[in-house]
Amino acid sequence: MAGEAPSQRGRVVMQQCLSARLQVKPPFDTEEAEYVEISRGTVIYICFLKGADSSTVEKMAKATMNVRLSESENGKFISILDLPGDVLVVPQATLGGKAKGKMMQYHSNIAKEQGLELYNAYIEQSRKILDGHAKWKEAACTLKHGTYGNRQVLRMDTNGPFSHYFEF
Repeated sequence: MAGEAPSQRGRVVMQQCLSARLQVKPPFDTEEAEYVEISRGTVIYICFLKGADSSTVEKMAKATMNVRLSESENGKFISILDLPGDVLVVPQATLGGKAKGKMMQYHSNIAKEQGLELYNAYIEQSRKILDGHAKWKEAACTLKHGTYGNRQVLRMDTNGPFSHYFEF
């Protein structure tokens, strides 16, 4: 309908951090848990909703890598590219939830198989953006990510509650 806002296709929460550690594989039998870690940078929680596609991924990657939310040494806000800093991407399907009474419903979330495909595309697109930026690449920063579809344990040190929510 004319004048209607376009439907949401994705949600992101970005959190500035001093360091973060994410369990990507739980311990099993005699195997120890596996983790990925980053230093100063940004943790990005990402969720895809029904209707999300490659254009949604492209918008999300460009926005999250270029938005000026990282605080520089002089207090100026710059992108993670210009900081430069590490990036940790965490799949977060619960961002697609909506409260109904005392329960949460996730009817807006994309199917798991499609979500995995878009999540992998987001990682790839973000890596291209980061690797294409000389300052980020020269600083030997890293992009790490969680495992789509698994429950994961996150530990993070921040320099203040500095979280931002975006809809795409």
